[in-house]
Amino acid sequence: MTERSEGLIGVLLVDDERLIRAGLAAIVNAEPDLRVVGEAGDGAEVPGQVSRLRPDVILMDVRMPKLDGIQATRHILENVPEPPRIIVVTTFENDEYVYDALKAGAHGFLLKRTRPEDILRAIRMVVHGDTLLFPAAIRALAAEHRGAGRGGGTGARWHGQLTEREGDVLRLMARGHSNAEIAAELFVSPQTVKTHVGNVLAKLQARDRTQAVIFAYETGYIVTA
Repeated sequence: MTERSEGLIGVLLVDDERLIRAGLAAIVNAEPDLRVVGEAGDGAEVPGQVSRLRPDVILMDVRMPKLDGIQATRHILENVPEPPRIIVVTTFENDEYVYDALKAGAHGFLLKRTRPEDILRAIRMVVHGDTLLFPAAIRALAAEHRGAGRGGGTGARWHGQLTEREGDVLRLMARGHSNAEIAAELFVSPQTVKTHVGNVLAKLQARDRTQAVIFAYETGYIVTA
């Protein structure tokens, strides 16, 4: 474990492969604003590590022998006040575990073959409140579960809850657009977009943008993005 200085973004690495953790640690610790504060070889170790180290971000493997990343993610988000941001890490983007982890509240996912610069960008993005959306991958995963969500296969029941502009914002969220990009597309201010996003999340009872987009795909409200 490396001592964290004031102002650094603390990262907890969770993976049952020591070599993967070592590679991620080298990437993270080479950055002036990031620091690995701890490592865990299984999801069962995560609650204690989070309580003791208070990381800002967790890079969480989804497949581990004792407690997988889905259960660990759910436990952290349900039991830790002001929980860290969680990025799940996987080998395959169509991994069923990834979908379940995103539904549990993970803020995005990365493939283990992701370029180092994109891993660093992802860490900084989630710390600043953004969600990592990969529209094609999420669309493919959600398509397999269409009809299994809260909408029973159709968005009709909750569709009327969204205003026309909120629907526009949700569709642009599904394309992976940031608030600034949505604002430019709709010719409104970023603050207005932020308000619309908040309304969408509240009406769909979604924790974040990823959950809202997954729900929209599952129910068939969004078919293509």
